[in-house]
Amino acid sequence: MTEEKKQEPKIIKEEEKIQSITEMDEPVVNAGNPLNMVEELPEEIRKKLEKSKEDRKVNKKKGRKKKVDKKVPVGVAHVKATYNNTIVALTDLSGNVISWASAGMAGFKGPKKSTPYAAQIITRIAVEKAKEFGLTEVSVMVKGVGTGRESAIRALNANGLIITSIKDITPIPHNGCRPKKPRRV
Repeated sequence: MTEEKKQEPKIIKEEEKIQSITEMDEPVVNAGNPLNMVEELPEEIRKKLEKSKEDRKVNKKKGRKKKVDKKVPVGVAHVKATYNNTIVALTDLSGNVISWASAGMAGFKGPKKSTPYAAQIITRIAVEKAKEFGLTEVSVMVKGVGTGRESAIRALNANGLIITSIKDITPIPHNGCRPKKPRRV
């Protein structure tokens, strides 16, 4: 009898482990993880991203090879901020894109695409995708004069990436093209 009593708690513990593992597969809402990005995105944008993920799953071909997961701890964040849009691309050191996001992809239309808020949201989306590859440290390359420049860099830092350097690579002409002739009115 003493042997049976000792074995019963072990079986219950194994069942509890299995149950706790199956519960972990479900999305955890507000588990105390400050880097849980899925719940921080606005509801409209989150729904649109989930819908696009479902569409991609349906469109996938069966004959494709499975991608090998590569770990990229250090990378480069390219921020292109124009007057009309903001695009954030996270790459490895050789320039291969890990993840990217644009304001149009996140559901912003018209003049809202170039706002600092849009830049913050799309940076969050791009970082969330890149963290699956193990990205932790980036150097930032900023191009353009749009309003989303600074907020994109701040969002990179706020979403848990370590920023090692910031470089402005906006193209500047050295008196290149001839200007248009003045308009006569």
